[in-house]
Amino acid sequence: QVQLVESGGGLVQAGGSLRLSCAASGSIVSINAMGWYRQAPGKQRELVATITSGGSTNYAASMKGRFTISRDNSKNTVYLQMNSLKPEDTAVYYCNVEAISAMSMSMYDYWGQGTQVTVSS
Repeated sequence: QVQLVESGGGLVQAGGSLRLSCAASGSIVSINAMGWYRQAPGKQRELVATITSGGSTNYAASMKGRFTISRDNSKNTVYLQMNSLKPEDTAVYYCNVEAISAMSMSMYDYWGQGTQVTVSS
């Protein structure tokens, strides 16, 4: 199995910055794409950003230019640097990893438990 542990959420004022981290552990054979999604109260979960194993990135339009996704393959960790935060960025942020575990030997999506980001005006 693959476990994901997220960290870095919290309360920040508008215009501030936060950096989220998500570390994957367990019987990992390989990791493909990694990404971040978010879900605000009363809304559906939405894409924030993804990054492939080769480093290609994709961002939701509203985050482009403010958020930066990166990964450290040696640590099986994905990061999300969030700058110029706005109150509408308030949400629970979830890490997502496409990985093959030694137990299944198949590619599955794994999700973190979520970390709360609150941006005050």
